Amino acid sequence: DYAKALRLFLQCGERAVDQAIEVVGRARSDMLTHQLIDFLMGESDGVPKDPNYIFRLYMALGNYPQAAKTAVIISRQEQELGNYRVAHQILFDTHKELTAQKIRVPQEMAHNLMLLHSYVLVKPLSKMGDHLSAARMLVRVARNISKFPMHVVPIVTSTVIECHRAGLRGMAFEYASMLMRPEYRSQLQDTYKRKLEAIVRKPGDKTDADEPETPSPYDPNARVPETVLECPSTRNPIPYCVATGRHIVLSDLTLCPSCSFPASFSAFTKLIESEGVCPMCSQEVPLAMVNRMEEADAKEWTAKLLKKPADESGKS
Repeated sequence: DYAKALRLFLQCGERAVDQAIEVVGRARSDMLTHQLIDFLMGESDGVPKDPNYIFRLYMALGNYPQAAKTAVIISRQEQELGNYRVAHQILFDTHKELTAQKIRVPQEMAHNLMLLHSYVLVKPLSKMGDHLSAARMLVRVARNISKFPMHVVPIVTSTVIECHRAGLRGMAFEYASMLMRPEYRSQLQDTYKRKLEAIVRKPGDKTDADEPETPSPYDPNARVPETVLECPSTRNPIPYCVATGRHIVLSDLTLCPSCSFPASFSAFTKLIESEGVCPMCSQEVPLAMVNRMEEADAKEWTAKLLKKPADESGKS
């Protein structure tokens, strides 16, 4: 009897929530679902429970659109607390589940995952000595710095340093100037303060070289700056490479054998040689399993992404 089992689990309080979720997932009863949601929202005892439980409940019920909305909220909370890896994992897991269920990934979720992934890539790229790619990812994050409120000064400081290393003097000057504002200046470490002041006082030539352009996978005649993720002629979103954060190109495409996210074959193999794991799913990837797609297959794969899967709407 599902109703009796749920009542007993709820009497045990928070330590039996996982079992309660399992019962409601099996029962598929609206009455029991609402009973558990009331408990999780704190209706019965005035104590709202961890929002992860509501997310897990929607997943157990197969209500993926509602689970996706909850995942975006939870990951945003984690991101605002500075827990970027946790936020990344929540969005990745939900993205994977929605894709498996052939349900459209909400735009906000895809965008937030892309931003968090750009941040996650900075460390391995910098470690491999690819300071230009690391700088481009930090600039992308710095342009959305309001989403990283716990670490504004450290992230923007890293942006200045990586841009300076990569020869992007204009960008380095722009973000160093931002850090000279009174609200940020007081938070700067002394070791960086002098360096940043020097960049602002003597910026040198502030014209950065144009970002290299590569063909759009949706229009071979459209050239797109490497870190721009939209085709200028078709307005289609272009998938990004999980190893560099740059948009993919048809002539150098692979998919992670573990999570099936796309990557530049040459950049992905280099990163796997260095780190051993895919930066998106964190799974170990044997190099022998990474294959470059034929261009015709790559074109077919990108075309499939534009086909409309099931909508995001669903019962709550």
